[in-house]
Amino acid sequence: MNEELQQEFRTVSVKHLLFKSKLRSFLYGTDIDEEPIRNPEICAFGQWIHNEALIKYGHLPESRQLDRVHREIHRVANRLMDLRLQGQTEQAIDGLLEVDALADQLTDLLRLMQQKLAQA
Repeated sequence: MNEELQQEFRTVSVKHLLFKSKLRSFLYGTDIDEEPIRNPEICAFGQWIHNEALIKYGHLPESRQLDRVHREIHRVANRLMDLRLQGQTEQAIDGLLEVDALADQLTDLLRLMQQKLAQA
């Protein structure tokens, strides 16, 4: 498999992990910049999707599915952040299970895209 492609997908996976870490940090009480967590357009993963993935890999249906799952993760993250800000921290933290399930979908889509691109 193309080393450049592997590196790109490793890097984007790390961007997603960073998002999840920031969300968890916020929910557990750390003050952080909320905007990249709340806004799917400006988070690092979202920028990759819109500035690279949909352009280079838009021919793959998984790239559009990836965008939908990514937006859903942000929708859930916003709800959880609002719960924490309303003092419902335990509920917010419990909601991380939903984020994790969506994150698994996102990871599966990334893996599938990478496999399809490697075979091309």
